Amino acid sequence: MSALFRTWLLRGLAAAYRILAPIIVFSLPAQAAHDSLLRWLRILDNAPFCVPIAAALHRLTAVESETEVGGARLSRRLILAAGLVKGNGFADEDEALLAVKEGRKLIPGWRIVPALLGPVEFGSFTRHPRIGNRGRVVWRHESTRSTQNRVGLRNPGARAAARFLGGHQSELPKEFGINIAVSPGVDEIEEQTRDVVESLAFFLDADLRPTWFTLNLSCPNTEDDPQGYQIEAETRQLCGAFIKSLRARELDIPLWVKLSPGLADEQVSALMRVFHEVGVKAVIATNTLPKPSPDDDSVQAGVGGGDLYPEALETVRQLIGEKIRQGYAVDVIACGGILDGDSMREYEGLGVKAGQYWSALVYRGPFAAAIIESELARHDYEYEAIQRESLA
Repeated sequence: MSALFRTWLLRGLAAAYRILAPIIVFSLPAQAAHDSLLRWLRILDNAPFCVPIAAALHRLTAVESETEVGGARLSRRLILAAGLVKGNGFADEDEALLAVKEGRKLIPGWRIVPALLGPVEFGSFTRHPRIGNRGRVVWRHESTRSTQNRVGLRNPGARAAARFLGGHQSELPKEFGINIAVSPGVDEIEEQTRDVVESLAFFLDADLRPTWFTLNLSCPNTEDDPQGYQIEAETRQLCGAFIKSLRARELDIPLWVKLSPGLADEQVSALMRVFHEVGVKAVIATNTLPKPSPDDDSVQAGVGGGDLYPEALETVRQLIGEKIRQGYAVDVIACGGILDGDSMREYEGLGVKAGQYWSALVYRGPFAAAIIESELARHDYEYEAIQRESLA
């Protein structure tokens, strides 16, 4: 397919979404739209011909941008962030395991989303299932193209998720990540470490070999974990135990770590040193930004999209600055406000080779990554043309 055809196709898809989004997305409250999306993902995962059609659309729209980052080779530099394809919440592990045994599809989107979008990070998954927060937990701020949520790490738990995904090996995408989160409310570092190592073991025992693992050390969307686990000693033990478990099985799967925005310079310095010393391959910067929820000022909810962008950009700048100063072999992956070619280009200007997105799905549609990639490619072409003219 010619680049010109793909460009015009993506422009048409972007224009179509701008016309249709006010009718099919923004006419609904954010919570209702999110719930509707999950229902459709459940349907499309199993509807005849939908996955092959999605894969064909991906091939038609995907802009080639192969990159090596964080010890992984990716077909595209934009990855769907964790948080969408993570599954239903359950009250306890027995209930979640029973759902797997009964053949219920407890992770909506596990087939259709990577088929359509390309690289996806599944999760976050915690050691034990979590129901998540009740009531209204998703909001939009359309004036700034932002989202906000306090879903609260709803997921079926690592054991059930591993058993479900492991039972569908032949249908898994060629490239995907698995995000494991430290269990909120677990205070003792030894118990935190045991939870993380057990979660990892479930996936490995199910013979799952993702392209990368991510250890989520930041979770602003749960009432019992407003701060995260981004302390030097705890980070060293958690990451070290994770990598030790991988090496014990002679597996060369890279570990990435996800951090919060708003880190102090001293914290950045300490964490990057730890990551380099224990063998973390990449840092995802950042998770959402905790702010009061629109419904209750006393409850925190994580902000993503446009309102997160300045904070995430500054965190990336801090992390890459420390990487360069110290010569650390740790890549930085941008996450926060990647909504168009301009925002991704700002990250790339700092030295970023890949990024994660989520809010762009809401504001640019299901082909957001391809549209953003196309905008980047168009800018690169125009820049090269200007350079050639200046040298003529």
